[in-house]
Amino acid sequence: MTTETKQTLTTQQVADRFNALAQKEMWFEIQDELFADNVRSVEPADSPYFKDAQGKSAVRKKGEDWVARVQEVHKLSTTTPIVGGNHFAVGREVDITVEGHGKVVINQIMLYEVKDGRIVLEQFTY
Repeated sequence: MTTETKQTLTTQQVADRFNALAQKEMWFEIQDELFADNVRSVEPADSPYFKDAQGKSAVRKKGEDWVARVQEVHKLSTTTPIVGGNHFAVGREVDITVEGHGKVVINQIMLYEVKDGRIVLEQFTY
């Protein structure tokens, strides 16, 4: 009889892995590796760019649709995560040109909730 133990990542471990990938702008890899199947993505109520999404595939599509509309990247940066309990937050600056919106500069706080070693919520404030 073999007992296989799979260790659940802590919030700090998820945040550290998130940071390693975010610094390389590997956002779809973050989704694939760290997001729970039932992840929720929450935007500000008055966002002119996005609507909320529920579920890993819907969140993925939201990101793919946005990336497809980016015409030029001027600056992208993400701060090191700050961890508190089962949450972590990063600051993100995006300066891009987007089809239908022109030049867009977003300075935001991105808040993530971790449960059972996976991100179950991403919430954007800008």
